[in-house]
Amino acid sequence: MTRAIVLLSGGLDSTTAAAIARAEGFELSALTVAYGQRHDVELAAARRVARALAIADHRIASVDLTLFGASALTDRAIDVPKDRPLAEIGAPGDVPSTYVPARNTVLLALALAFAESIGARDIFLGVNVLDASGYPDCRPAFVAAFEALANVATRAGGFRLHAPLIELTKAQIIGRGLALGVDYGMTHSCYDPAPDGAACGRCDACILRRKGFAEAGVPDPTRYLTD
Repeated sequence: MTRAIVLLSGGLDSTTAAAIARAEGFELSALTVAYGQRHDVELAAARRVARALAIADHRIASVDLTLFGASALTDRAIDVPKDRPLAEIGAPGDVPSTYVPARNTVLLALALAFAESIGARDIFLGVNVLDASGYPDCRPAFVAAFEALANVATRAGGFRLHAPLIELTKAQIIGRGLALGVDYGMTHSCYDPAPDGAACGRCDACILRRKGFAEAGVPDPTRYLTD
């Protein structure tokens, strides 16, 4: 089997990307990054997903992006936006305060180092531009640029960056995952969960997740504070 790395946050998108990679016949190693995010809930979710997908090689790297802050996810003095209209989320020019400066560049650099160290040449990530928050490091141009960088920045070369969800709606992503047997009850999307792990139901991630399940016509297994 061909080895591949998947960036696994424990969220809906990265879990679906991992399931797609497994279905395509890759032997997966997963990388989760503790970068100083507001909560540990997604790290626990990533562990659950890795177990469920039988990913034996799951590594958690620590990189403290709270050193720089400038994001609601890494600086508790910045509020997570709540109750934004769907028309505003991901609108042209909208980059909300939950954007973490250069996060995907940092995470992919770690995934690239991991891949080169174990002889893998394929890296999967769950970014998408539809039903998303408008982050610049989730666009096709970013994915193409990082793949080009990977192939001039390494001794090995020959790397391929896979973003299988990049032009899918959230409902389409959920449909792909369900067809592959993904249990979305084990995933976590919320930016500002309660101490017991319940999703707030009001941040951009929760709003888009709710919308996705509604449009897919299937029950949302998420436990929300607002239910």
